Amino acid sequence: MQSANAKKFRSELKDYMDAAIGEPIRISRRDGQSFILMSEQIYEDFRNEIQSLQRRLLGMSEIIEGKTVPPC
Repeated sequence: MQSANAKKFRSELKDYMDAAIGEPIRISRRDGQSFILMSEQIYEDFRNEIQSLQRRLLGMSEIIEGKTVPPC
């Protein structure tokens, strides 16, 4: 993951937006706060993966609690 400070990010915004198509970019402030710039596609991929993992976890919880039977 690339990193940049806020001043450099502002001065090279277009370049960082182009780079964010391929991978998230960490932007750091002097006070220590960090932000992530990523393409909408990467964001949607992350969201879909999280939702998939949540469904799997819910399914496993139901199996453990005896509410359902695992597929054979």
